[in-house]
Amino acid sequence: MSRSFVRNSKFRHVFGQASKADQCYDDIRISQMTWDSNFCSVNPKFVAMIVDASGGGAFMVLPLSKTGRIDMSYPTVCGHTGPVLDIEFCPHNDNIIASGSEDCSVMIWEIPDGGLTSPLTDPVVKLEGHSKRVGLLSWHPTAHNVLMSAGCDNIIILWNVARGEAVRMDMHPDMIYSACWNRDGSRILTSCKDKTLRLLTPARGTVLFEKEKPHEGFRPVRAVFVSDGKILTTGFSRMSERQLALWDPKNFGEPLTLQELDTSSGVLLPFYDPDTGVVYLCGKGDSSIRYFEVTDEAPYVHYLSMYTSKESQKGMGYMPKRGLEVNKCEIARFYKLHERKCEPIVMTVPRKSDLFQEDLYPDTIGPEPSVEADEWFQGKDGKPILISLKDGFASTTKTKEFKVHKSLLKTTSSLLLFCQSPICPIVPQEVQSLRKEVKDLKAALEELTKRVRELESNK
Repeated sequence: MSRSFVRNSKFRHVFGQASKADQCYDDIRISQMTWDSNFCSVNPKFVAMIVDASGGGAFMVLPLSKTGRIDMSYPTVCGHTGPVLDIEFCPHNDNIIASGSEDCSVMIWEIPDGGLTSPLTDPVVKLEGHSKRVGLLSWHPTAHNVLMSAGCDNIIILWNVARGEAVRMDMHPDMIYSACWNRDGSRILTSCKDKTLRLLTPARGTVLFEKEKPHEGFRPVRAVFVSDGKILTTGFSRMSERQLALWDPKNFGEPLTLQELDTSSGVLLPFYDPDTGVVYLCGKGDSSIRYFEVTDEAPYVHYLSMYTSKESQKGMGYMPKRGLEVNKCEIARFYKLHERKCEPIVMTVPRKSDLFQEDLYPDTIGPEPSVEADEWFQGKDGKPILISLKDGFASTTKTKEFKVHKSLLKTTSSLLLFCQSPICPIVPQEVQSLRKEVKDLKAALEELTKRVRELESNK
């Protein structure tokens, strides 16, 4: 006689709840672009959304407290000449946001504390290096001022944002669907249109592992790092069924688990919470959010529940852990984009006690970087600096100042021409020494030319 056991998990009863109407952001013209990015980025201060704009690309940045109907004349960030495809807030400074566009550029913007009072057209930094549209952006989790961008030119560029310097990684034969960092930023995981997963080491510019056809279907694959270096992918089967798979990079032969979900056509965007081990799957065009718990026990990925609503989602923003309300047992918060509004959705673990729940909130990644950009480009990795949420996150914590070396920014284009190898070992000190060598060589050449002329005239 067989008996079925219910798996014990503190996240089995997690439930999602949409915010009330007065806590939503209404009357916003969300972008109609058909691009598989989140279209939204949030942090404890602001929520940013890509919006429709005539004559270029724009996105809107609102203070979290500015809920309700948003006036049509509310100022936007509108410096791009083509539609904006992706935006992401810097994890080390809540006022800094990056945007990538069809105009082939990446721009870095600084948002004032109270939000915008007039349209923002001049970026702090403009990064030019891609030859086709830029569709993916991701800030380094532990290194200050390091940004990764991926374009439709099949190239990943790692930017030292403050100096405008770039390192190119050219190892993809086709369009890059997704690119993400691991927890300490020492590895990059990419999925590509050639149906191959690649695990890269940015320090060497090499491919550590490759996995061909993690999913048999032709539609885009998304991949993220989960616990213990494992990799979670979402994709499609040959019969166009959506799938979820978990992989161990040490043995890429067979997946640890492969689950078929449904027959919808929207690409599943995975959001992983390393503190709880819960992964949330949000499909573009879906009206639901599925969530699973990733554990060390077979079948490794355990279905928990699903949040459903009537309206489909055009994009999704995911709040960092330090922006949640711990006194309400909130373990995740999403910002769901509708056609004309943005709706916060809160994921809660029901608990009777009002005390701080230590098992739900282990120390989490804080806003303080552990290495500077120059150090990271020289090969130094840094572990995440963790903070406790016991007393809530104080947004008054001193954020890392954003400094730009404007005298060096002019050299961006020439540096890109120089950095054509898969990885360029140039660091700022070496750039300066190279300039000095060039100057000395010019002087020596002039001296030689002068002597040759003298000899010729003596003859």
